Amino acid sequence: MARQFFVGGNFKMNPSTLEAKAALVKMFNEAQLDPATEVVIAPPSLYLLRLKEILRENVKVAAQNCYFKDSGAFTGEISPAQLADAGIPWVILGHSERRTIFHETSELVAQKTRAALDKGLNVILCIGETLAQREAGETAAVNEAQLKPVIDVLKESDWSKIVIAYEPVWAIGTGKVATPQQAQDTQKDIRSYLAKAVSPAVAESTRIIYGGSVNAANCKELATLPDVDGFLVGGASLKPEFVEIVNSNKK
Repeated sequence: MARQFFVGGNFKMNPSTLEAKAALVKMFNEAQLDPATEVVIAPPSLYLLRLKEILRENVKVAAQNCYFKDSGAFTGEISPAQLADAGIPWVILGHSERRTIFHETSELVAQKTRAALDKGLNVILCIGETLAQREAGETAAVNEAQLKPVIDVLKESDWSKIVIAYEPVWAIGTGKVATPQQAQDTQKDIRSYLAKAVSPAVAESTRIIYGGSVNAANCKELATLPDVDGFLVGGASLKPEFVEIVNSNKK
């Protein structure tokens, strides 16, 4: 069974004005996007509801994070129950910036993933190693360690609602990109681990996408790799070239 190509745009804490947000939406709504590619964009939470209303129907929105409680005294957090009630279909969890800047553990990411799935959300689950870990030959071990707590709290049927985003930390926002061989080898290793830790069927059907300084210049070659099922795009999702990235797998 062919895996549908998936491109996510993570706006992070951008854009800084409503005017810039409106310009981005106009670009998306007017662009010719490959209908065979699933497209999801993750704006700051302030913009989620408005974007959901004005974006074209075949571009979905995602929250950039959520907590694992449905409600309560958790200032500054958004709950999966609130996202589900608002009709937000996706959430990004485990992004390296959440792990490194906000010190989220893999166990916390697993709790959040379980809570999101329990409310019917789809999850873009981020994993990836630092440069020091890659140079030490620890890439596979790091990815497996980040995945294992999630695997431990999921049922096999849950994996149909998860996209794994492999994002080497050393390539995020740095302009450095994993070589096609590095991306393919690492994502093949992740798929092999899923086959062993969950099931061959889940490994075959789960989409594993690449993130880390993806742009119009490198996306087409990366899109041809057998274990790269799409991209999670940061900075380039705020530029017109995002359309080229969405269309990089167009036949």
